[in-house]
Amino acid sequence: MINHEIKISFKEYQSLKELDKPDYDLCLDAVMAMENSHSPYSKFRVGAALRLQSGTIVYGSNQENVAYPSGLCAERVALFHCGAYYPNDPIEAMAVTAWSGKFEILQPVASCGACLQVLAEYEKKQNKPIEIILFTNNGPAWVMTSVESLLPFLFFESRLKS
Repeated sequence: MINHEIKISFKEYQSLKELDKPDYDLCLDAVMAMENSHSPYSKFRVGAALRLQSGTIVYGSNQENVAYPSGLCAERVALFHCGAYYPNDPIEAMAVTAWSGKFEILQPVASCGACLQVLAEYEKKQNKPIEIILFTNNGPAWVMTSVESLLPFLFFESRLKS
């Protein structure tokens, strides 16, 4: 038997004001994106903002549906919009925030596995990592250099391309 251990590293900032200006502004964009959340059932609003290499900002918010599995997370809304409209403009960073009408969110909320897998696909496509900023409005911000910090066992199967 071989025992393996995986460690991740990320930076924690106590406040958004500690971030550099481009990342701080991207977080404000994610808060703005959250305003378009359609979450009448969960009351859990999520906003995502992508900063592309060109400087373009792409927004996404979670979109719920009464037919529950038909909804989509904020991250995938933003990523798929980017893929449809800016396929050749690499993603530099993604900021994600959440707010609940039912409880206070004290720590950043991580993206779901499906969103992380989609993000991994975009990193692979552009052959460049994407910085991920997870934050709460009145709390800490966590900054990762790549999706691998959140999803260390990425699913890729090169034989599927043939």
